Amino acid sequence: MIDGMRFRPISPGLLVTEVAERIIRRADDSWTRVAVDGAPPTSTGEFADRLAEELRVLGRAVLRVSSHDFLRPASLRYERGRTDPDSRYDDWLDVGALNREVFGPLGAGGSGRVLPTFWDAPRDRASRAEYVTLPAGGVLVLDGELLLGRGFPLDCSVHLWLSPAALRRRLTEAWALPAFERYDATVHPLDLADFAVRVDDPVRPAVLDESP
Repeated sequence: MIDGMRFRPISPGLLVTEVAERIIRRADDSWTRVAVDGAPPTSTGEFADRLAEELRVLGRAVLRVSSHDFLRPASLRYERGRTDPDSRYDDWLDVGALNREVFGPLGAGGSGRVLPTFWDAPRDRASRAEYVTLPAGGVLVLDGELLLGRGFPLDCSVHLWLSPAALRRRLTEAWALPAFERYDATVHPLDLADFAVRVDDPVRPAVLDESP
């Protein structure tokens, strides 16, 4: 228990199962939109991949998308420099492209026709991906950082959380620390997420069951 927060220890495998079962119970003929959110050391992509595989085993069509493929061009991301924490928070993610190319088509009356990648950040050019169709009843699993509190129409969210000490120790891009501290202080992802999970020890996660 930390500052009034109660965490329930859980195995990594059972955690994936619990999240998948929640999604399956909710899923209907519409699409289910899921986000796995966390700072880079939490390895959101690995968790999202395991969750996607579990959902496929349970019979759901799944589309995996990474927010790293929806970054803005370098000229916009680095307008205030390559190590500006406010830019990391405000300017890196192309929120408009995600809404237009992913969330919009999976909303009410949508076509299900989604662009899985938008921008090739290493080459700093459009990814030139082909559109794919997620059938009705399918699940979008999006992973990335600083995703909550942006107005995305999510049906389920998982926030992988590091305590402040663990975040300082494990975040290799120390210059970005203020961006994640700002996120915790202003967005309160532990309160927003459907599953808030402490991952200071990645092999011994713990789910937030109750907060003040």
